[in-house]
Amino acid sequence: MAQEIPPAEHDDGPRGDPWLAFGYLVSGVLVYGLIGWLFDRWLGTSFLVVVGILLGAALGLFQTWARFRAPGDRDPDQTKT
Repeated sequence: MAQEIPPAEHDDGPRGDPWLAFGYLVSGVLVYGLIGWLFDRWLGTSFLVVVGILLGAALGLFQTWARFRAPGDRDPDQTKT
């Protein structure tokens, strides 16, 4: 039989799901790369797709970090309220 964890012992912290982190990174690169490509086509430039890909990768990394950081890493000033 499977043991059930009592409600008091449930962890509401972030989960370490690698597919979610992968999704954040890939979707950031694809979405912002597409936006950069569209701006390149519209403005007649050739560098905005690279800027979009790099921006998407940086934002995907930030979103992954913000989602998966440990609960103890939160700002102590925010926990006082």
